[in-house]
Amino acid sequence: MATYRDHRPVNEGTPPLSPRERFYRRERRSVPAARGFARDALAEWEIGPRADDVLVCVSELATNALVHGVPPGRGFLLRLLPYDGGVRVEVHDSGDGVPAIPLAEGAEPAEGGRGLLLVAALADKWGVGARAPGKVVWCEFG
Repeated sequence: MATYRDHRPVNEGTPPLSPRERFYRRERRSVPAARGFARDALAEWEIGPRADDVLVCVSELATNALVHGVPPGRGFLLRLLPYDGGVRVEVHDSGDGVPAIPLAEGAEPAEGGRGLLLVAALADKWGVGARAPGKVVWCEFG
């Protein structure tokens, strides 16, 4: 049996993109900080066509975490995971409950109930997963 040497450089090609995450405290300024963090990651990853949609969803999920999911003295984790030209946004919090779109048959949502409607309209997929303690609310853009 003959052995052949592969002459290609070991690190040839584009390196995989690394996930990004940052923890934010329960503060009003955390939402614009999370949006800026996401904007920088998307620019570095060159995910441009849907960047505005991603940033709206980051803002909405971060706001929901602060208003509904983060107990006093705690915070939330924003995680951005790039994949094949797309990105997954995850917001982890330690609060109880499962978020849902608050839309009654034929009724408009309350003033504060539009965040998940925007996420559902802009993202390709979204959902809620369990974690201990709390939950992770996520959305994906392909």
